[in-house]
Amino acid sequence: MSYRIIGDSSMDLTEAMAAKDAPFGTVPLKLQVDDTILLDDASFDQHAFLELMAHSRKGACTACPSPHDFMEAYDCDADDIYVVTLTSRLSGTYNAACVARDMYLEQHGHKKNIAVIDSKSGCAGETRMGLYIKELCDKGLPFDEIYRKAVKKADDMKTFFVLHNLETLRKTGRLSGTAARFASLLNIKPILFADNGEIKKFDTARSVEKALKKMCDICVEQARAVGDGPLHAAIVHCNCPERAETVKAYLTGLPDIADVVIAPSRGVSTIYAADGGIVLAI
Repeated sequence: MSYRIIGDSSMDLTEAMAAKDAPFGTVPLKLQVDDTILLDDASFDQHAFLELMAHSRKGACTACPSPHDFMEAYDCDADDIYVVTLTSRLSGTYNAACVARDMYLEQHGHKKNIAVIDSKSGCAGETRMGLYIKELCDKGLPFDEIYRKAVKKADDMKTFFVLHNLETLRKTGRLSGTAARFASLLNIKPILFADNGEIKKFDTARSVEKALKKMCDICVEQARAVGDGPLHAAIVHCNCPERAETVKAYLTGLPDIADVVIAPSRGVSTIYAADGGIVLAI
């Protein structure tokens, strides 16, 4: 059975995932900074977008794709379609994808299988989910079993991130201006995590390097607690490939790490990670 894995544009793609013959596709969200509205697709220019964000007083926001956008993505040659979306706690993409699935099956009959999975994460979490589903498909597992395993993976997956730039938190009201300035002066970097789809602070560290190391140790420890085999990690970076390589090198030196992939952030992840941010999912 042929298959396709469709993410919204919060699924940051590695070079291999973005290859023409790879089974991945994405449905873009809309990005808005002040009066500028962009589509988070192949035309996304990260450096120009970071400039827009830096000069905006309000910051950036997103709008989810419509059910029609997802229906167009479902209209492909694959027999089995697996859809991975940004956490439903932060975006309407999961609901839009579900509505599109119901509409598509009603119009075309049940000639193909369509599963919609709430990643309860985003960014590197969606990347890891997409790669996990591909592994299961390539093993030849049946559709229903892959769906059950993917839902459990979403429940068990650990997603952490370290922000170098706190302006996004300040502009979105998640951190006061005074606290942001105080943290910047003291070089305090927050370690954040996805908790059932919500973003929460786990810890802080003095310097990016210490925060990244602590993030890796915490994420691996928590992933080991729920896993029963080798760990697979996905790193997404926002405009800091060298920092991502440093994190990869540290992870590969830890026990139980089977492999680590790196992807650059697309538009949605650029908003949340901000310039210099690192996101890790295991």
